[in-house]
Amino acid sequence: MELISQHAKKIMEECKSRARDAGLSFDDESLEYIVTNQDMLELSPKVMIPTLYDFWVHDLELIKGKKEYELYPHNPYETVINSRPAISFYNDNNPDWLNVMIFYHVLGHIDFFQNNSYFEHTWDDDFVGVALSDKRLLSQLKTEHGRWVDYVIEFSRSLDNLVGYFSELSNLHLKKDKKSKFDYYFDLFLQHEKKVETPEYLKDLEEYNQCLLNPERNAKKIFLQHVKLKFPEFEAAYKKYKETESKPKKDLLTYIHDHSPILAQEKNSWMKSVIQIIRNTALYFAPQMRTKVMNEGWASYWHQELFLKDSRIEGYEANFAKINAYVTSIPKVGFNPYAIGLRLFEHIEKEANQGKLDLEFEHVLDREDRKHYNKKTGKGRAFMFSLREKFTDFTFLNTYITQDFVDAHKLSVIGERFNPSKMVREYYIKSKQAVDYKNMLLDRLVHPPSIEVEINKTSEDRLYLKHIFEGKPLVEEYIQNVMIGLEFLWGNPVTLETIRSVKGKPISYLYTIQNKELVKNEFHQKNESVSQ
Repeated sequence: MELISQHAKKIMEECKSRARDAGLSFDDESLEYIVTNQDMLELSPKVMIPTLYDFWVHDLELIKGKKEYELYPHNPYETVINSRPAISFYNDNNPDWLNVMIFYHVLGHIDFFQNNSYFEHTWDDDFVGVALSDKRLLSQLKTEHGRWVDYVIEFSRSLDNLVGYFSELSNLHLKKDKKSKFDYYFDLFLQHEKKVETPEYLKDLEEYNQCLLNPERNAKKIFLQHVKLKFPEFEAAYKKYKETESKPKKDLLTYIHDHSPILAQEKNSWMKSVIQIIRNTALYFAPQMRTKVMNEGWASYWHQELFLKDSRIEGYEANFAKINAYVTSIPKVGFNPYAIGLRLFEHIEKEANQGKLDLEFEHVLDREDRKHYNKKTGKGRAFMFSLREKFTDFTFLNTYITQDFVDAHKLSVIGERFNPSKMVREYYIKSKQAVDYKNMLLDRLVHPPSIEVEINKTSEDRLYLKHIFEGKPLVEEYIQNVMIGLEFLWGNPVTLETIRSVKGKPISYLYTIQNKELVKNEFHQKNESVSQ
């Protein structure tokens, strides 16, 4: 693995200039490396982070990847990681014209990483450096505690999909949204703490507005003196408000880290460092799992948009068409996030340009009028950038997978059935309805279960968890291994309350792990249970 040549770096910098002219936004600094297929295989198990901690599962993934590569040799073109600076890797046998296309694709990814609000908690971190520090710490712990470190890593990783990603984002924004003294006075102090009557509130508001019209520079100071005379406790109340930090609900890993009886023992305190590393790593990668379709669609849109207008495509149009079709084609069976993401962005841009995303269009009922409706707003590109900033895969697909989109690309839900007369499995078109196609895509998205600690039922002697049922049961084959890990980290029995559907009827169950033995009981709210 080595840095790209000065010749290739010059190409990349020119691509950056053209991408910025088109509206993309990203940091000036970036690192690009040339890697072999062997390097790609070795980096893949570590999510392409060279400095990520070592774990025995990574070795298994590496062996698996090498065996697959022996059977199906292939050349991965690129990969990019969200770090500061952004780091990308390129196959060592890419020709210049292909690198131009790939550089545009990578710049699309970097723009997405650095502007989508769901990545906000990663914007100020150099994760490669953080990962290196974590790796060194875990290596040191392994010399002191041996295989027990791997156990803690494995048990923590079995819970890392439950990290409080959205509560972390919420907390980040709450800290930014602390109000000024005047906002606090009118929005919170008068209305919620003092609960003044409307006439009194409006009187104070009018006095404040008059102060703002006063040309004297200390007008606001004069108003604050008035407030202090009227409410001597105001300053103390505002100070308390400023000092109060939002306290998001603790996720399972954080709760174990803070309250586990076995981790509280001095000899086991090192385990907290391991848990924190696993949690922080999971939080860093959480937005990537939730924006796969958008991210790949955005990058594919820009490599296509920019490369087709680049003079360096001349003579390579057929080569580009072949590779681009390979990357962005819609399969009849299965799901290609590059393809759906790209075409949905293109569809949205066209609809926004025609004004079909405005409320006025919703009132047009005639089919022909809807078909030929075109306000020529020219807002398509700006609308796409707003989506790139604010949306995730769920909101993106749930909002914009429409019947018009499904019909335009001849999309369908494919079913599978067994034909006993021919003794074969058959594929058939199950539905062409947008609602069915949308639900199929949404079912493929990452949706970790919501599991909360029941504080009033938890003690040092037992950890009690409740699964917030959202229509999907927990995968039963994983429950035992995960709960064995929970028992190890808590040091005492663990109980999980969940719901399963039996013949269409929801039934509550209790899973209890004690001494690595799992017991499953049907659960009734009156603290009665029937053994299964």
